[in-house]
Amino acid sequence: MFQRRRLWVAALIIAVAVIVGFALSVPRAREIPEPSGSATTASLTSVVTLHDSFEKGVHSITGSLVAPDVCASLTARASVEGPSAQAGERIILALTMSEDSQLCLQLPTKLTFSVSVEALADAPIDVSVNGVSATTSEI
Repeated sequence: MFQRRRLWVAALIIAVAVIVGFALSVPRAREIPEPSGSATTASLTSVVTLHDSFEKGVHSITGSLVAPDVCASLTARASVEGPSAQAGERIILALTMSEDSQLCLQLPTKLTFSVSVEALADAPIDVSVNGVSATTSEI
């Protein structure tokens, strides 16, 4: 009877040690930082692929951008900054990538856009994604 009691006490001590060790080693949900879509999108410099064709005073700009998931959508808006028909004119291309609030497949997806704007033939193009300056590569 005394042997059996010792065996149960030893088993109980081992079980408590395992449970306490497990509880201390598993991270709590509040300790794991949550990735935020807006911070991730805004903090990383986006690479935008552009193709600009100029004809009769109109720039036709097409391009693409890689989104972090398949649920993202992209809108593009082009405007001209600076004096009209004079040196110093710049094309401002503002891309807005939507923030998805639903469960979505995290698979990088290529999104395309197309805009037209009247500007000088040699006007440089400044590109931003969600208000953050982007790196461009021309095709």
